[in-house]
Amino acid sequence: MELWKLGAREAGRLLAAREISAPELTDALLARIADTDGKTGAYLTVCAEQAAKQAAAAQKRIDAGTAGVLTGVPVGIKDNICTRTAPTTCASKMLEHFTPPYDAAVVEKLNTAGTVTLGKLNMDEFAMGGSTETSYFKKTANPWDLQRVPGGSSGGAAAAVAAGEAPFALGSDTGGSIRQPAAFCGAVGLKPTYGAVSRFGLVAFASSLDQIGPITRNVEDAAVVLDAICGRDARDSTSADYAHPSYTATLGKDIKGMKIALPKEYLGDGLAPAVKEAVLAAAKEFEKLGAVCEEVSLPATDYAVPAYYLISSAEASSNLARYDGVKYGFSAENCKTLAQLMTRTRDEGFGREVKRRIMLGTYALSAGYYDAYYKKALKVRRIIKNGFDSIFADYDLILGPTAPTTAYKLGEKSNDPLSMYLGDVYTVPVNIAGLPALSINCGYDADGLPIGLQLIGPAFAEPVLLQAAYAYEQATPDAHKQPVIA
Repeated sequence: MELWKLGAREAGRLLAAREISAPELTDALLARIADTDGKTGAYLTVCAEQAAKQAAAAQKRIDAGTAGVLTGVPVGIKDNICTRTAPTTCASKMLEHFTPPYDAAVVEKLNTAGTVTLGKLNMDEFAMGGSTETSYFKKTANPWDLQRVPGGSSGGAAAAVAAGEAPFALGSDTGGSIRQPAAFCGAVGLKPTYGAVSRFGLVAFASSLDQIGPITRNVEDAAVVLDAICGRDARDSTSADYAHPSYTATLGKDIKGMKIALPKEYLGDGLAPAVKEAVLAAAKEFEKLGAVCEEVSLPATDYAVPAYYLISSAEASSNLARYDGVKYGFSAENCKTLAQLMTRTRDEGFGREVKRRIMLGTYALSAGYYDAYYKKALKVRRIIKNGFDSIFADYDLILGPTAPTTAYKLGEKSNDPLSMYLGDVYTVPVNIAGLPALSINCGYDADGLPIGLQLIGPAFAEPVLLQAAYAYEQATPDAHKQPVIA
């Protein structure tokens, strides 16, 4: 048995049955990372010593009969989620040597569950990018084709899961940064409802859009991980106070009579033919399972990308103002004045894409332009939210592509940011409206690259999302493979 191939829940069952041990599983994953990460570049930091200690502690819990479903299961953590025992760099020179004095809320929850942290995963700098090419340290490659991007900004997380370098990973999603890389790498990516998972300890990009979620091998694993990390946290003012259900309870239930909307705007210009064909085939599969799929209209879709980039860049401009060379992080040397210190620190510490978004956001918030840009974007945000609400008055879920194409080649869009931004057209409306969404693989293109199918639900409808995705997954076993890394 090749232990690195195990998903989170499958590994948990074998650990509970004592067919394998936590140290044995951890050693297998660390060996897999040593063998393959030189090709994929998924990890920025590997925490081998810490992982060994956590695995030994987890095994004691298993032997004592006090283990949970994830006790002893290894995990990779995106490098913008704070960990007090490992650096949190956000893949930026600005935080190259920064180790937080505390753990993020989700890390605390995973530690309580008894998981084993393998390390911190590569990402686009400060989560700004769609290809994991803006990282200060290195680029990450897609395990399905090492000449292609894994998506972003959680590209390291998706690549690690796809390559067998972690049974599951935690990423963050501001405009599709969990779902798009999951689609490119053939994994399951779940962006929870805004407020369902605490953002305490997530380094802020755009506070009204950011959300932590899991990237996994299958739908059951996504449900199990969401069970472990969700819930109210008083340290996060946007954390929702609600009694969340068991996210695994709906798995296996049929979806007969479920009404699924298919927006015509999601199938128009810019969508690759192979992706369109796979999404329409998936809709037919849902109909075979007893669901009703009908075409609808979401007319505000065309405004989602510009609204998103105005809102997110404005919030980034505010959030990243804290990196000034004074309090913590990188500080430029040989500066004669405070103004020079701040200017040079930000010039030398931030990468090109981060600077671009800070400048865009600062401009949108400046006197004379606030009403014309930022305020107008907020009005569009409400229109987009109302559009979703009107559809969910009659339908349970929305179905469509996760991304307009499959993974493109490394460097292909590096000098064309607008083209890369337009790749978020199907994912950013979800963050704007604060809704939950899930990406699952629905086939492969002519090059053998995975195609992502996105399911969107109303707020706190994760149980329905997972129910539908699980039903589809069970009906299409051929759509779920692991890549062979050359």
